[in-house]
Amino acid sequence: MALRVRDRAFGSPAEELLFSLRTSQEFAAMFTGRQYEFGHYRLDTQGRLLFRNGERMALTPKVVDLLIVLVEANGEVVGRDELLRRVWPGTVVEEGSVTSHISVLRKALREGKTEQQYIETLPKRGYRFVGSVKDARTVTAGDAADRRVLVVLPFENLSGGGKHDYFSDGLTEELITQLARLSPDRLGVIARTSAMQYKSTTKTVRQIGGELGASHVLEGGVRRAGDRLRITAQLIRVSDESHLWAECYERKPHDILALQAEVTRAIAREIRITLTVREQKRLDLDRFRSIDPQAHELYLRGRHFWNRRTEDGMRKSIQCFEQAVQHEPNYAAAYDGISDAYTMLACRGVIPAAEALHRAKTAARQAVQLEPELGEGYASLAHVRLHDWDWVGLAEDFRRALDLNPGHLIAHYWYAEYLMAMGQCDEAVATVKRAQQMDPVNSLFNASVGMILYLAQRYDEAIAVLRQALEIDPSLFLIHLRLGLAYQQKKLPREAIAEMQQAVSLSGRSTETLAGLAQAYAAAGDRKAMQEIVDELLGAGKPYVSPYNVARIYGSLADKQRAFDWLERAYDEHNPDLIELTREPSFASLRADSKFHDLARRIGWSTAD
Repeated sequence: MALRVRDRAFGSPAEELLFSLRTSQEFAAMFTGRQYEFGHYRLDTQGRLLFRNGERMALTPKVVDLLIVLVEANGEVVGRDELLRRVWPGTVVEEGSVTSHISVLRKALREGKTEQQYIETLPKRGYRFVGSVKDARTVTAGDAADRRVLVVLPFENLSGGGKHDYFSDGLTEELITQLARLSPDRLGVIARTSAMQYKSTTKTVRQIGGELGASHVLEGGVRRAGDRLRITAQLIRVSDESHLWAECYERKPHDILALQAEVTRAIAREIRITLTVREQKRLDLDRFRSIDPQAHELYLRGRHFWNRRTEDGMRKSIQCFEQAVQHEPNYAAAYDGISDAYTMLACRGVIPAAEALHRAKTAARQAVQLEPELGEGYASLAHVRLHDWDWVGLAEDFRRALDLNPGHLIAHYWYAEYLMAMGQCDEAVATVKRAQQMDPVNSLFNASVGMILYLAQRYDEAIAVLRQALEIDPSLFLIHLRLGLAYQQKKLPREAIAEMQQAVSLSGRSTETLAGLAQAYAAAGDRKAMQEIVDELLGAGKPYVSPYNVARIYGSLADKQRAFDWLERAYDEHNPDLIELTREPSFASLRADSKFHDLARRIGWSTAD
């Protein structure tokens, strides 16, 4: 049955989602904005972006909104109440929101003893922007149209047989990563999962571009023969399907990084993207880098397993990454992969957290030490620090990660998790919704958007997003699990139990989903069904069960004593999910208790920056 929005029919939920995202983008483009320059900075009011020396800075929308209000006041004092009204219209926010956002802004503007001061505080009056501002230019809808959107289609495996698909898919993913690091205000790159929907497609370039809102398509193929790689690539403009550029490369496998840098430069040249100084330097370095072919192949195989997001996939990915660094001890990306896999295993509650997070943090630090410009490394380090309750300077790590690679999709979700832990719910939601536009038919990321909405207690929105994701991929158990959580909070026990049962079946009866089903039974008042599952989970010889998940069962039952007992076990194990403690709706009955406040203090909220 076709879905219909006003007078437009859609053949699939994915098409409807893509249309709605493009429509919102086109609607925003109807408005004009301005650009201001001061010192080393350029402020884009339409894009809500701040640049330093041409490099985009990773700031939340509300921080940029606050800066826009101050700059456009033309040196006049703006009171605290006026800032609250302009930046958070119609929203009740904490009293310290303005102060905390001003602090973030000052750090971003690098105010200090040796740097220029831009924001002046006038006690009991407010703030004013005191820098010298130049009105750079007005941004119109025509300017917005100059921004290119590129989709890298899955490179075709020309070697024969599916056993080498991981290599061609991995090359595609690495090129997406390279291209996403270019000027984000001039080039948008569709993320991996949405691009992979078109593997072996029969659709035309114009159809693909229309569905993804892309202006250009990069496609190609890979053939492996002995110790040689033959790679073809061509860039096509969507509007008239004309071929702007095509090239055939033949290289030895150890030159693969140099080849990727060469392709990236060619694409930037053809679509007239000016490379930043940082990216020029990075590509120059890659031109002279070689890599052990076996290490690179193991890395690509590891990412192939990691992208499955299953326990078995994570464990296999670790094996591949660790073998890769045995062949190439200075392989930063492989250390980054080790970190991601261990953190994911800890977060999914399948292994005790303390040892896993220690290994993850060690690997992430090794990655950024080996390659200081690796945005993915900083993102992984920030992610593990978040779940390790290592709060000091954490926001800066996330901003640096997104500054180095704004196209690293999952880093935006990790940053949203941090914002949610800090109580900045609206900014967390805005962060994941903005990132969603990079990979609109990624059902797994949409499940993450749903989780952020759930923690923000915006249950109707969470249900809408999750049901849309479910229509794209009904086999993903995580969507059913999170939909069950949202239904529970909407007091829809039958629907919650049904979704949890589906999650249990699709996951192969994982402990995470069994705990979710027990939680749904608890909320529905079915103690007998709940207890049967708890007994199964905690029986002798059973797999590891996250104590945080057990605590949620008893929290849903309003059994305060048992809930606190299991939360204490979670604390003793350094459980990574405790970053959600103050936002998790299942613990509503515990929040007034002094034990809850003491636990929150020990986790470190009082010392968070």
